[in-house]
Amino acid sequence: MKKIKIFHNNRCSKSRQALALVRSLTNEVEVVDYMNNTMTKDMLVKVLQDLEMSPSELLRKGESDYKQHVKGKDLSDDQIVDLMLTYPKLIERPIVVNNGKAIVARPPELVNDFVGK
Repeated sequence: MKKIKIFHNNRCSKSRQALALVRSLTNEVEVVDYMNNTMTKDMLVKVLQDLEMSPSELLRKGESDYKQHVKGKDLSDDQIVDLMLTYPKLIERPIVVNNGKAIVARPPELVNDFVGK
């Protein structure tokens, strides 16, 4: 079985819950602590492709960084990706990747069906 990858923020309760669920389903887990280990642009673009989402769809719109750097601005997808890399709190979480597909595990219980595939 290929490893399940989870883009995880340990300060987020939903992310911790999703990680616990993934670990209850498989031992093959790669945890990416994207808050402390910056993702590369290629990595984030690949995650967006796996999610089948645009960068703006993956933004956390309640964050102060969103209000300061994104809200009300006409930004390209590339500019949004760059902002997400600069301000990783902007990235919705947790993201679980399995066999070239990905989901935002909100609520965390979405992991159960997704990892079982």
